[in-house]
Amino acid sequence: MANEKIRLGNIIIDNHASLLEGWLSTLTAHIGRRETNAESELRQQASNFLLLVGNAINAAGCNEIDSSAWTTTRQLLVEFSANRVGQGYSSIETANFVFSLKKPLTAYLQTELARDPAALVVEITATNALFDRLGLFTVEAYQKTRETIILRQQQELLELSTPVVQLWEDVLALPLIGTLDSARTQVVMESLLQKIVDTEAKIAVIDITGVPTVDTLVAQHLLKTVAAARLMGADCIISGIRPQIAQTIVHLGVDLQDVITKASLADAFQIALQRTGAAIVQKVY
Repeated sequence: MANEKIRLGNIIIDNHASLLEGWLSTLTAHIGRRETNAESELRQQASNFLLLVGNAINAAGCNEIDSSAWTTTRQLLVEFSANRVGQGYSSIETANFVFSLKKPLTAYLQTELARDPAALVVEITATNALFDRLGLFTVEAYQKTRETIILRQQQELLELSTPVVQLWEDVLALPLIGTLDSARTQVVMESLLQKIVDTEAKIAVIDITGVPTVDTLVAQHLLKTVAAARLMGADCIISGIRPQIAQTIVHLGVDLQDVITKASLADAFQIALQRTGAAIVQKVY
């Protein structure tokens, strides 16, 4: 059995150049072309993969892809998958980088072992099983990279969708747009509290004009944000209270008696200026 494993590895290494050409013709048909993925880059990746697989088979066999002998091969597939995610390839296109090698390799095995049918069956079975495992590993690496990117983008979108701006000395504004859920509330509070610390603001205007609906959960999130700001020494004014939102809040029995509410951001800003002792005076020419 050891000789059979080494035989597959030697076939890959000894026929590297011609096997590479046959593989590339199949590979480009499966994966397709992208401007960001030059043919020379694809050729280099495929060439490196062939050599690494051949050496790994000779060192540890086909059934030990989790062993240290396969570490470099696994790293190459992880990097390859990460690049494919960034270039817009699907997981199937990415996995076909591995799966498409089975066809040309099987053709070489049939030529090399034409006189030994029993050995041919063993080698083809081992080859198919090996590249199936490597293909599944590639899909898993692709999905992990994609999930990491999605989570990072979600976090960045949350941060971008909760900007805290300074309207005036001691006055901050936090315009909210979209649904206010638990995850976003946490980002809102962190952003607002940090800005309060940085500016030593005394008033924070939370504008919910862009929040489509207000239910019990959204109201609770707002109250938590107000309470957290108060602990930092800043009072809050909630603006953007539309008639339907006012009716909903009353219907839900949400207690906003201790919170100043206004219909518009402009009205809330005037109240904030009054409470800080400032005023805007229109100059008459």
